[in-house]
Amino acid sequence: MKKQNNLIYPSLLMSLFLVFANSCEKENDEITGQQHVPVLVTTEVTDISQTTATAGGIITLDGGEPVTARGVCWGTTESPTFSDSKTEEGTDAISFTSSLTNLKPNTKYYVRAYAANSEGMGYGCSVSFTTQVGGDNKSSFTDPRDGNIYQTVTIGKQVWMVENLRYLPSVVGAETGSLTTPYYYVYDYYGTNLEDAKATANYETYGVLYNWEAAKAACPAGWHLPSHAEWIELSEYLGGTSVAGGKLKESGTANWFCPNLHATNETGFTALPGGYRDYGGFSGIGRNGNFWSATESRDDGVWNLSMAYDYSKLFISEWGSKESGFYVRCVMD
Repeated sequence: MKKQNNLIYPSLLMSLFLVFANSCEKENDEITGQQHVPVLVTTEVTDISQTTATAGGIITLDGGEPVTARGVCWGTTESPTFSDSKTEEGTDAISFTSSLTNLKPNTKYYVRAYAANSEGMGYGCSVSFTTQVGGDNKSSFTDPRDGNIYQTVTIGKQVWMVENLRYLPSVVGAETGSLTTPYYYVYDYYGTNLEDAKATANYETYGVLYNWEAAKAACPAGWHLPSHAEWIELSEYLGGTSVAGGKLKESGTANWFCPNLHATNETGFTALPGGYRDYGGFSGIGRNGNFWSATESRDDGVWNLSMAYDYSKLFISEWGSKESGFYVRCVMD
């Protein structure tokens, strides 16, 4: 037993020495500033079109040496490098944005921010995005009733308005509702003055909320409120409800709350999170986009569609109350 104790004590002393040595080494590294490649994050991709997009990065650590190059690189493989397509954004700013050009329509890309110092090259995580559909699938339409101009897009065999309808013949606050009288709402506006309602940022961005009685007749001549079957046709063309929401949602978080999951807007549909009106008032802006169909369901409900910031799914429900306020996307006759 005594011999065993003699063996234990030297081992214990050696362990204590190694802990102390490692501690000193770590402390010395912190004091002297051990050099590494830069550490940075890739920011989300925005302003996605058929051939262009905007990306960027933020340098969180320079690695102890001056940064000599920074920018973003991109390609169709998951981990693009400096040898792929890239931008060069100088050496001054900690954060930077870059314009991606000469992209191909309807193509999935990966982008990474990069930064270099004398120790080497550092990369942020890859961020994916899909460019919008190309070809002659986009046009515009002017509503003769009020002069509002709408961009349109062809998706499959359907032609859709790219924006929520803004037709507003009258306006009331969220406290007013009806199953049979048409009512029109602008999110967070509680007055009845048309000019004031149209001057709000929510009207300009999200358009008008309609109860179902108003929605049925809201679209201009040559267009109509899509039926439940037409929404299903759109969803199936995009691969089903589990992924259609992400392909329809506006990408980025300028309007949608983070993370705006799997939002690519590769269709150009640009669904927005304008919220809705119900018995409790206005709700859901930034989180949800809710749209009417023209089809009644059982128990005097109406089929309706919604998308959410934290799902890629297109939600289709038969329980919409005719008194609710949802948005209208018109489809061409």
